[in-house]
Amino acid sequence: MLEIVFEDESYIAINKPNGLLVHRSSIASDISIFAVQELRNQINQHVYPAHRLDRKTSGVLLFAKNKAALSEIRKLFESKNIDKEYIAIVRGYTEENGTIDYDLKNEKGISKEAVTQYETIERSEIAVPLGKFLTSRYSLIKLTPQTGRMHQLRMHMAHILHPIIGDRSHGCNKQNRHFKSTWNSETMFLHARKLHFVHPLTKQSVTIQANFPNEFLRISGILKFSSSFI
Repeated sequence: MLEIVFEDESYIAINKPNGLLVHRSSIASDISIFAVQELRNQINQHVYPAHRLDRKTSGVLLFAKNKAALSEIRKLFESKNIDKEYIAIVRGYTEENGTIDYDLKNEKGISKEAVTQYETIERSEIAVPLGKFLTSRYSLIKLTPQTGRMHQLRMHMAHILHPIIGDRSHGCNKQNRHFKSTWNSETMFLHARKLHFVHPLTKQSVTIQANFPNEFLRISGILKFSSSFI
C-alpha cells in the first residue's frame, strides 16, 4: 500500500518508493505496476500526476483528483511557483553551496536552460579504501531545482563531478559497483524530500514532506552522517 503524505478534496500526494514508475512508459514495457494505477486502486478514484519523478527517485509525488485541479497545479509548476527540495548522497566533498547553470538537451535534442542550487548538509570520510584511495569521501546535500528538465539533478551533479550514488545512467560505475559489493546496495540516493506551494484553490500555504526510505537511512548510518536532517 502506498504511503499517503497529503490529501484534500483536490490533491493527494504519496511517498513514492524507489523503483516505482509514475505511469506507463515505452522504455519499461515489461513493467505492469505504476503509481497512478496503484493509487487509483487504493483510493478508488482516478488521479492525475501533477509532475514526475524518475523511477529510481523516492519521495513526494503529487496528484490531482480531477482535471480542473490538475490544470491549476500545473500552472504553478510551469510558473516556478512551487518550491522543490531534494536530498542526495554524492561522491566526494561538495562546496558549501553553489549554483549549477548548465543547459540540458530534451528528448528532441534541443538545449534548454537548466539551473540547480545546492547546499552541503554534511560531509563524511570513512575508512573504506576505494581504488588508489585509502578512504572514501561522500557528501549529503540539499538540491533545489529552479527548472524541471528530465534527469536534471542527476546530470547536473555528474557535470560538477559529484555524481549521485546509485545513478547508473549518469553516475560513477566504480562507486555503484563498490556500494553493491560492499554494502549490497543498488539504490539511487536521491529523495524528493519536500514540496511547498500556495494551494491554487484554497490559497493556503501547503508544505508536503516525505520521510526517507529505510535504505537511505541504512546507508546514511554506514557513511556516518550524523545530521539530524536525516
